[in-house]
Amino acid sequence: MSAVEPTPNGASHPHSLIDVDEARRYKLLVEAVLDYAIFLLDPDGFVATWNAGAQRFKGYDASEIVGKHFSRFYTKEDRAASIPERALATAATAGRFEAEGWRVRKDGTRFWASVVIDPIRTNEGHLIGFAKITRDITEKHLGESQLHTAQQALYRAQKMEALGRVAGGLAHDFNNFLTIISGAANLLENPALTPENRQRYVRTIADTAQRASQLTKQMLAYARRQPLKPANFDTRSCVEGMKKLFESTLGSSIRLQYEISSEPCVVCADMSQLENALLNLVINARDAMPLGGNLKISVGSADSHPDGRGGAISSPLVAISVADDGEGIPAPVLEHIFEPFFTTKPVGKGTGLGLSQVFGYVNQSGGYLDVTSAPNKGTTFTLFFPKVFL
Repeated sequence: MSAVEPTPNGASHPHSLIDVDEARRYKLLVEAVLDYAIFLLDPDGFVATWNAGAQRFKGYDASEIVGKHFSRFYTKEDRAASIPERALATAATAGRFEAEGWRVRKDGTRFWASVVIDPIRTNEGHLIGFAKITRDITEKHLGESQLHTAQQALYRAQKMEALGRVAGGLAHDFNNFLTIISGAANLLENPALTPENRQRYVRTIADTAQRASQLTKQMLAYARRQPLKPANFDTRSCVEGMKKLFESTLGSSIRLQYEISSEPCVVCADMSQLENALLNLVINARDAMPLGGNLKISVGSADSHPDGRGGAISSPLVAISVADDGEGIPAPVLEHIFEPFFTTKPVGKGTGLGLSQVFGYVNQSGGYLDVTSAPNKGTTFTLFFPKVFL
């Protein structure tokens, strides 16, 4: 059998020369790469080849590193944890090992590396070594780390700002309550007080204590620590039972419409808290339409709710919406409406806890609260609850 094979143009080359040429071209290609360390390891992890890219950012000449174990590129901590050995074991069993982490140069400095290790096997499947590719991504890693640090700092600042607003609002409101109670108690000490005035001051103290208790409940609901009493009920009946209250709250200048599904809309939640939430939304809608307008309350089924990132989460749901065509909410304000004590109403017209209470209740019930609004185009609040099938 001939050791040569004709080529299309009639010339011929020995197979051995073709293999040598291919090997030479491959070696030249690998050695020319400067942005990646590309080298081979034997089955035990000792370096067999070394390219210019490896020398550039690891610092070793080929004569210094060939024959040495590749674990010297790892930190002391990683070597103590047997990370190099586990990397080879993973590559051999899973077919590839990929990771990022700190690696050590010849001069002892560290760099953040992206590492890929692939096993090399014979046609029969015997492991004869590993191909290892390492890339220096220190700048990218530091940039991501700095961004994360900045985001955490911003988050902490926002958290402290919100905490300060909560503390300030609570101190202000409770100080008002204490002032009223203290003043009424002092007046009760007057021996010349008439029975009528005495009774009036006692009622003032009781009413103020009740308002303070309600504020505490609102804060607990926002913090999701308000004990709820969930039970299965049809939300259509809940809305039907509140119609007269809604009408008396809105007055004659606002036209109230209902869109109630003909199918059951059963949820498992605290019905009294849902009533409070809906009344709160109706009062806000009334305040957003000082000259009158239209308010629509809808109850029905839904297949999904927004995920807060522009997408949607699919699930059987009951959706209850309160939509007005009032003043609307500007975008900068919309971002803060669920924060406790945030309010655009005049002093004495609201504590700024209503929407935060609604938000806390819906989330504590396993639901989702969505709001859409635009200036002069109205606002729609939609409460989504998991649907119960009886």
